Amino acid sequence: MDGAAVTDMMAEIGARARAAAAELAFAPAATKQAALEAAAEAVWASRAQILAANADDLTYGAAKGLSPAMMDRLRLDEPRIQAIVDGLRDVAAQDDPVGQILAEWDRPTGLHIQRVRTPLGVVGVIYESRPNVTADAGALCLKAGNAVILRGGSESFHSSGAIHACMVEGLRAAGLPEDAIQLIPTRDREMVAQMLRAVEYIDVIVPRGGKGLVGLVQREARVPVFAHLEGICHVYVDGDADLEKARAVVLNAKTRRTGICGSAECLLIDRAFLAKHGPVLVQDLLAAGVEVRATPDLSIEGTKPAQPDDFGQEFLDMIIAAKAVDGVDEAIAHIRRYGSNHTEAVLTENDAVAARFFQRLDSAILMRNASTQFADGGEFGMGAEIGIATGKMHARGPVGAEQLTSFKYLVTGDGTCRA
Repeated sequence: MDGAAVTDMMAEIGARARAAAAELAFAPAATKQAALEAAAEAVWASRAQILAANADDLTYGAAKGLSPAMMDRLRLDEPRIQAIVDGLRDVAAQDDPVGQILAEWDRPTGLHIQRVRTPLGVVGVIYESRPNVTADAGALCLKAGNAVILRGGSESFHSSGAIHACMVEGLRAAGLPEDAIQLIPTRDREMVAQMLRAVEYIDVIVPRGGKGLVGLVQREARVPVFAHLEGICHVYVDGDADLEKARAVVLNAKTRRTGICGSAECLLIDRAFLAKHGPVLVQDLLAAGVEVRATPDLSIEGTKPAQPDDFGQEFLDMIIAAKAVDGVDEAIAHIRRYGSNHTEAVLTENDAVAARFFQRLDSAILMRNASTQFADGGEFGMGAEIGIATGKMHARGPVGAEQLTSFKYLVTGDGTCRA
């Protein structure tokens, strides 16, 4: 597409999204719920078509040379489609955030003031590989009364289109504007640049993807952004950790799915734990097929020497950096230096250690005796998430329907005048 055609497409899509957002802002909760339930039914009924579309995308992705982790993100099967359906139904069943009263009070002047949740307006979502984001983002934005413009990756073009058709079917069944959930109908990368500059149409951009995509968005966007650049997640195993809990959690945090942003990328082991139990955690990882890049004090047969740039690295693969530390304070200092403010876990039975870890780190998600793989909106009871935000303004952690709202003040008087 030439530059003028891309600009015209953005203007048309943006104007339609603005008009839809104006209607969604006051759409009844029951209507939005009905749209999501109908979309869930449509996804399940269309699973054969979705899988066929995904097969085309997998062929495209393989020809493009996508990494195994990216191919895993792209791949759909019947259980993953069931998860999409479940996510849609979970979001549908949630309380509607729009109009919720966050606070209210009376003033001596006679004014009654309420602070209430209100939609953001139009959300732009730019994502790679994962076609399920089409449903997750569409559902959460709709629940929060927002219109959404989706720009899926070129590799997920067909899968995203098939899922989007189901979302539109849900809107149509509920009598809501079909322009409430729009999918950019071209692979042209210039549309990404157009979205990042579309301040007259889009109120916030949410990127979902690798460091390259998120870095581009954060550098180039004129529209406000909710994002995390990397998921450099740490697990610190304290001297007072329970051995069996630690073995289970470390293995799950690294190996359950290596390609997600909640996968553990660095293991910090207290020397007190090593003195009690030896290198059992490293041995477990090696036995599971993980490449362990270890500092000398954790080096055993099968490990590789850690290089300086292995720390602060998001591998998204069966690779982990490992280091021995002297206590929680050294672990905290390491995480502050190398972390990305995404998710960190402490494994300990010592309440004071856990409290210190929670108090002195400022990552969006901090966990105790639990796998970092739980860093997910669905696991937090949000039904789904549109992404994980690691910034400090407005939204942090999993971005669900509530985080896709702002607020306004409703002020009631009785002929009240200011002196």
